[in-house]
Amino acid sequence: MFKKILIANRGEIALRVMRTAREMCVKTVVVYSTADEKSLPVLLADESVCVGPPASNASYLNIPNILSAALMTGAEAIHPGYGFLAENPDFAEMCREHGLVFIGPTPESMRALGSKAGGREIAAQSNVPVVPGTGVLEDVDAALLAAKQIGYPVLLKASAGGGGRGQKVIRTQDELAKGFAQAQEEARLYFGDPAIIMEKFLEEFRHVEVQVMGDGQGHVIHIGERDCSIQRRNQKLIEEAPSTLPATLRQEILDAGVRLAQHVNYAGAGTLEFIVDRDGNYYFMEMNTRIQVEHCVSEMISGLDFVKLQLQIAAGEGLHLQQEDVELRGHAIECRINAEDPDKDFRPAAGRIDDVHFAGGPGVRVDSHAYTGYVIPPNYDSLIGKLIVHHDTREDAIARMKRALEETVIQGPKTTIPLYIRIMGNPFYKRGAVMTNFLKTRLEV
Repeated sequence: MFKKILIANRGEIALRVMRTAREMCVKTVVVYSTADEKSLPVLLADESVCVGPPASNASYLNIPNILSAALMTGAEAIHPGYGFLAENPDFAEMCREHGLVFIGPTPESMRALGSKAGGREIAAQSNVPVVPGTGVLEDVDAALLAAKQIGYPVLLKASAGGGGRGQKVIRTQDELAKGFAQAQEEARLYFGDPAIIMEKFLEEFRHVEVQVMGDGQGHVIHIGERDCSIQRRNQKLIEEAPSTLPATLRQEILDAGVRLAQHVNYAGAGTLEFIVDRDGNYYFMEMNTRIQVEHCVSEMISGLDFVKLQLQIAAGEGLHLQQEDVELRGHAIECRINAEDPDKDFRPAAGRIDDVHFAGGPGVRVDSHAYTGYVIPPNYDSLIGKLIVHHDTREDAIARMKRALEETVIQGPKTTIPLYIRIMGNPFYKRGAVMTNFLKTRLEV
């Protein structure tokens, strides 16, 4: 096992990785921007290194500075968390060239699966259905031609992206040129890659994803699926595991996810995202070649520590779990607590947290880097933390989440907590009637 790793991320995921590393007696180095100088991961790490000013491209995306920090501190490996450089194959390759282990899949797998365009090709080779769409579009003229063939509405997506960034729904030809430029710019800003693909936009569907772990030698297992359908602006708000899909359909999707990951001898943690329409047809969207924000719900129902598995695989210890070893029990729900005002179109609410009290009790988990007096910087996403609950049944888990939300107090910025309390009491949500347009069609916001 590694003696020291560098965590190339910030916020709650940096803290999450650090906690497992400490339990494994692995020392940690955290990089940070000047905006995060007083963040909890920086305060708790064994070592911390400032890698630049607040702007992401000058700090958390600054590859030379991050590699220098790793080499300077004697780290043997780099855990990228999610976002930033987590799905950048060039970064993974540069780690290899500098004698550092990238805790994640190989650059080759990332190039094959990490982009949405590449993922679609692999899915087709693996006999996994995909939404009608394109590879990378060269320019607006190519986008206009593709949209005419696919039929409006269409969805423009950053090929290298995730988290809803670089996505634009285009309903008419008149919207396409402007939307294409906006999607490209957002993709360039967030992921350093302006490549855009196009897919047919489905108005109403479920967002279901399969969690996999692979050893890089063809051995891949799944650790269940998650329903991530409750979203705003293509970004997830609430996730749960397992989904409420029929058992037969769930198994088909799980098998498809494993089959696709095996095709590239996938190593480490990965998530295959699918959409499921009202008729029960499912389509592969993309693969996230990293740990997910919502990995916690899968950990809760499986009892597994995904970061520990990542470290063991990256250190060459292999994946000793077989599919029959994975026992999924009960139901878990996660609410992303964001510093946003749901009553004002989820406007970000950065600023000082005057007081914070997180819920506790049986079956409650909180992953957060926030503390009283912490100032949420305006430079990054608005995630304050994640509230996760687990119980025997979905009905009981909803009741537990409602209780935990009502216990949680965050004074200072507006948060999404009041919205989640409403959702937990919503009759459509209670019976599992969730689609990605839930907020617009089943809950007045």
